[in-house]
Amino acid sequence: MKMDNAKDQNTVTLDRRRDISQNPLCLSGKGVTRVFGTGRRQMTAVDHVDFEFRKGELVSIVGESGSGKTTLSRMLLGLLSTSDGEIWFEGKPRDISTRAKKRQYWKNIQAIFQDPFSSFNVFHKIDDVLLDCIRMTGGRDLPKEKKTELMTQACSFVNLKFEELTNKYPFELSGGQMQRLMIARIFLLKPRILLADEPTSMIDACSRATILDMLLNLRDEIGMTVIFITHDIGLAYYISDTVYIMEHGKFVEHGSADEVILSPKAPYTKRLISDVPKIHEAWDLSTVEG
Repeated sequence: MKMDNAKDQNTVTLDRRRDISQNPLCLSGKGVTRVFGTGRRQMTAVDHVDFEFRKGELVSIVGESGSGKTTLSRMLLGLLSTSDGEIWFEGKPRDISTRAKKRQYWKNIQAIFQDPFSSFNVFHKIDDVLLDCIRMTGGRDLPKEKKTELMTQACSFVNLKFEELTNKYPFELSGGQMQRLMIARIFLLKPRILLADEPTSMIDACSRATILDMLLNLRDEIGMTVIFITHDIGLAYYISDTVYIMEHGKFVEHGSADEVILSPKAPYTKRLISDVPKIHEAWDLSTVEG
């Protein structure tokens, strides 16, 4: 019986995998680098990394704290400039040189962050948060009834009831509800790329599974590319088509989830996998630094 359950779980995992090798590139980079400081205080956070993310692909960038993955995510979003290298969007060099061009880029790439409490303006009601998304997608002049319908649909997608949220502020919601509200925003915006930086690390295991399933369903519904930034290599294996392993600002290994996790080549990848506790085995603490 246990064997059957394990097989079923593995089937669910593999069913998420899709052949995206022929899909067009949506975001790519060559030699992307970010250096902080100058002189002796100089520190290279991201060190000449190359990447290719395709339409509809589910990518995980995996690394421990300080590996450079969050700095890279901020460069992908256009919140940090590159010190060297170039980022391409849909086959062309990305141009975010003006405020207008940056706003246009942000219509196509959105993010869900680790801390939902810092992701919303505390002075804006939930209605304003969702209406802003409708305005960004060209719905400013829609009738009020249509806007309410769209907001209701978005909330329903994440198992929230708009009538229970209207006129409330985000801080009146629980952490799990705020995470769902962030996904409702994505449902309205329908960006081509979603960057999710540790989106489930602050919520319980049950809510975590629900949130992940919502993101995967959204990817399937609108063909969105999803880039997960995570330290959880088990999560990366479960959800990803492609995995990039990041250590000290470099990609030390990348490939399909099965290639990287089941047949790792880099010593760092092997250590990340060995550090995952296994219920029916004694925990190996030899890799833990004292």
